[in-house]
Amino acid sequence: MQGNFHAHCSALQRAGAKAIEVRTAEELKSVDALVIPGGESTTMLKLLDEENLFEPLKEFGEKKPIFGTCAGAILLASEVLNPAQRSLRLMDLTVERNAYGRQIDSRIAQIDLEGEKTEAVFIRAPVIRRTGPEAKVLAIYLNTPVLVQHGRHMVATFHPELSNGNLIHSRFVQGVSSAG
Repeated sequence: MQGNFHAHCSALQRAGAKAIEVRTAEELKSVDALVIPGGESTTMLKLLDEENLFEPLKEFGEKKPIFGTCAGAILLASEVLNPAQRSLRLMDLTVERNAYGRQIDSRIAQIDLEGEKTEAVFIRAPVIRRTGPEAKVLAIYLNTPVLVQHGRHMVATFHPELSNGNLIHSRFVQGVSSAG
């Protein structure tokens, strides 16, 4: 409904997945996993409500993997701050919206993921303030988690689809493949 679908589709295809765009509850039933891209989380919530997709998306996430980037991470969190807002509550995380600053504070940084450097593009990015005990922090930037996995789900507070590398999408695809 919002976000850079084409860049995510390209990254998923480079990682070996068949990628399709999903906009309806019926299309959601046909996929094994989902990426919720960046955008503006309050607008995304409004669109999910208008299209009657909030509950089907929550039900999907209770059974199948979701990878949320930036605003997608906000939607997956169990608690949202600045301001508080409703979310899917699929991951035990507290996320603060726009915590790195305004649009002018957007940046590209290098992060370490399992011994490999990869580019992270932060655009009005949220900050993960708390991770639950079952959440696994995969990458940190400025002493804050920026890539987290919790069960079948994964979130990034940045935009991996805008990077030249494909390490993060590949990790998600491998996780979906190994989950069967």
